[in-house]
Amino acid sequence: KYSLSQLFRVIKSVTAIQLFKKHPDLKEELWGGEFWSDGGFVGTVGDGINAEIIRTYIKNQGRKGEQLRLDNF
Repeated sequence: KYSLSQLFRVIKSVTAIQLFKKHPDLKEELWGGEFWSDGGFVGTVGDGINAEIIRTYIKNQGRKGEQLRLDNF
């Protein structure tokens, strides 16, 4: 069995490889040549995760100058 975080890591890896194969110029356009940033968010409805929490998490991606943590939401 795989954990959600392992599955998430595999999906990120496979999608980045496929995108770079199909669009090699994309790598030059991205900061550090990486499609995905480190980390990610995995949650379930049982954890109390809802659409608004996910919207807030996405909206705050890429903010600089402060470390965002899940308990900020």
